[in-house]
Amino acid sequence: MADILKTYTALSASSPRSDVSDVLNSVINAIPFTFDRTQRVDLIKLLLQDLKNCGPKSRLSIKDAAQALLALKTLGKDPAGSGHLATATGLSTLLSLSTAFKDDTEASSEALRCIANALLLIEPARSTILEKEVNGGEACAVLLEKTNSPDMIFILSRILFLCTVSGPDYVIALVEEKHHGKTFVEIVGSKLDSLTVAILAGTKMARESMSELLKLTYNILMHYPKMVEAEPQTQEALEDEHKVIGDFWSPKLDGLLPPLLRTFTALPPTFPSPISSPLTHVIHALIAVPANPSLRHVWFGIPSSSSRSSASNSPKSPASQSPQRVESSQPSSRSDSPTYSNSPASPKPSTLDRALSVLAAGRRSLSRSPSPNNIPTNVLQRACDLLDVSFSHYFPGDVDPDHPDVRNSIKQETGDSSLDDMLSPLVLLVTKLCLVDDASRAKVRQRLVPEDLDRTHPLEGRGDTLGRCLRLLPCVYHPRLKDAVGEMLYAMADRNASTLSALVGYGNVAGFLFHKGILNAPPQDSGSSNASLTTPSGQAINPVTGTIQQSVPDEPGMTEEEKEREMEKLFVLFNRLERTGALAPEQNPIRNAIQQGKMGI
Repeated sequence: MADILKTYTALSASSPRSDVSDVLNSVINAIPFTFDRTQRVDLIKLLLQDLKNCGPKSRLSIKDAAQALLALKTLGKDPAGSGHLATATGLSTLLSLSTAFKDDTEASSEALRCIANALLLIEPARSTILEKEVNGGEACAVLLEKTNSPDMIFILSRILFLCTVSGPDYVIALVEEKHHGKTFVEIVGSKLDSLTVAILAGTKMARESMSELLKLTYNILMHYPKMVEAEPQTQEALEDEHKVIGDFWSPKLDGLLPPLLRTFTALPPTFPSPISSPLTHVIHALIAVPANPSLRHVWFGIPSSSSRSSASNSPKSPASQSPQRVESSQPSSRSDSPTYSNSPASPKPSTLDRALSVLAAGRRSLSRSPSPNNIPTNVLQRACDLLDVSFSHYFPGDVDPDHPDVRNSIKQETGDSSLDDMLSPLVLLVTKLCLVDDASRAKVRQRLVPEDLDRTHPLEGRGDTLGRCLRLLPCVYHPRLKDAVGEMLYAMADRNASTLSALVGYGNVAGFLFHKGILNAPPQDSGSSNASLTTPSGQAINPVTGTIQQSVPDEPGMTEEEKEREMEKLFVLFNRLERTGALAPEQNPIRNAIQQGKMGI
């Protein structure tokens, strides 16, 4: 390190560019953890000073900037180096360099990466960058609004994410202030749409950038409603002093839902794992958004009350008669989609809407109307399809979810990730849609337990999603996924234990119901068609197994005397159990039958 510092110090403005490049490469390729702390900091100071004075009279020319900043980033990977970069002066200098080299995207991004590393390694820097002296949060938000480069979106999203991790108070300023004339909700919405298009086009770094942006989005959804005067979404939210994500909501975040839904329905499948980043992050974000009355038309693609009223008072055009067209019910200052124009006279489709109309021609799942207020109506279908594919992938055939092969394949494919982490959020999303929408609940029920379901074989042995759900309920190795599946089935059955038992058999859900406090087999509700214990063809259904009731004929060839002898044996057996205390008198079926007059003495 001493030799490198000495060699770099000996360089001058007249030194050959090849010599400058060689010294910078020696820094970049140096073996980590062998640098002296003092010399590392001295070299960082020299590089920062030369980058600020970059030009004909400096050791570094404009063409050397990207390589010099890469060397600076390498030195900053050690906390000793990042400690200097994490100061207010260091952060301000790096921000100014990212702007000064805006025409050199590689250099500009390396300057921002230096900041991201400093914030990651030096936690106090996450507050320092937000100080008025640096104003890094506002600078990064403005840069995010201006850029369409996935690489830049990745870095800026990570910086802002780290700022919101250690300084959640900053979330309020981020959401409520304008950044280059736009709200942050509008900025995030437009970047989600542009990155979705980039992912569909196979653009490098698009998936990683989407993941970072969604982490930032999730932090906003988690912190902002808790920190402002937000609307409680449940009665429990009013009674519980601890605010939980989803319990409260602010209308200022409404604009995040449309781009999140568009991203969720448009992201292509992945291999081998059907659910991976950034899809997992989209699902987490959607779980945090309520389906309250003001957002129901967005979630389920149905017009709001004000839009229906507006439509009834205006001439109907073919476009307005389309069931997929949804007019905004919000004032012009708020838009359901940040990328849409607020002018009703000249609506403009978002970047994603325009691109998908080309990329997904002929594909129903990705089709878009030119209407700017078009809302995807296949959210439930997409969620259920992902659930089917994921369960089929991780629990092939009729395999037991606790089988060692299942755990081994998961470990090989995902490393440290568990199915609890990967699949539970998706199950919770389906449950959420069932709880808030009758039509969604009916669709999920029809999909899992159709009226023509084959009940001639055990339901828990089926090789479909229903069978896999029922096999998950008693499993040991996936506790959170087990509970989530139970809640999904319970929501599908109108949160009615009798209905659930009638649909899939009490024996399959007894453990789940027990943990919910339902200790006995619930009585069948004869007035509910959902709780009917017969198939459409009139065959009786066994209430315990959920399969067709098989009649058991009497043993052939037994005479009355033989039956009496067998009955005496049973009487002696139960009497012996009662005398030894193994059986309570009131539980003796023979004694009960005699007392009720159903059997002679």
